[in-house]
Amino acid sequence: MERRNFLRTCALAGSAAGVAQWLSRAVAGQSIRTYSRARLVDGDGQPIKAKRLQVNRNYLFNYPYAGTPCFLLSLEQSAPRAELSDAGGQRYAWDGGVGPRRSIVAYSAICAHKLAYPTRDVSFIRYQKGRSATSSGRVIHCCADHSVYDPMAGARVVAGPAPQPLASIALEYDAGRDELWALGTIGAEQFEPFFEKYAFKLELEYGGIDRARKPVEATTVVRELTNYCRTTIEC
Repeated sequence: MERRNFLRTCALAGSAAGVAQWLSRAVAGQSIRTYSRARLVDGDGQPIKAKRLQVNRNYLFNYPYAGTPCFLLSLEQSAPRAELSDAGGQRYAWDGGVGPRRSIVAYSAICAHKLAYPTRDVSFIRYQKGRSATSSGRVIHCCADHSVYDPMAGARVVAGPAPQPLASIALEYDAGRDELWALGTIGAEQFEPFFEKYAFKLELEYGGIDRARKPVEATTVVRELTNYCRTTIEC
């Protein structure tokens, strides 16, 4: 009887701890808005190897829709966990970088202010590793409105008119294979306003707005920003 009571007490304690953990995560807003699990691959369909990503290089992939671009960055040092809040004051947590050095991060490349994004013609938003006339280095800078985000801290806004951080892309890292997957988003998304604002442009670029809105499925291609955009603006 004593053993049964002991086991029951342990089970209740474990259950309470689980509930407390779940509540803690809900309050912190750590839950991921999940989409299809998509492997990051190169132009030949081969898996991207995390250790081969160039540090401070702008990489671009589309997720969670065919027409929504994201940055993939390998930073110089590990990116720690950060507590953030969106434009409505809703708090959430970003768990930091992934990869061998926990230095690989991914964010939506749609600016949180006026939704500027990388197109095939030009990109006004990019990661800048060096100091510029309007910001210090190692930031994501949108030259369209001079919104500046810190990729080391969950794309927190550090300058400019943006009302909230860029949405983070949740990444999964397989250490054995040195491969990466996109799983979902963390923080406030801009996808619906983006599709509404650029419907005509996206229809021309993708041959139909439905194609731009098509969910990414098993894989998504990673390319360098300079190979995707004809012109990238630095400011």
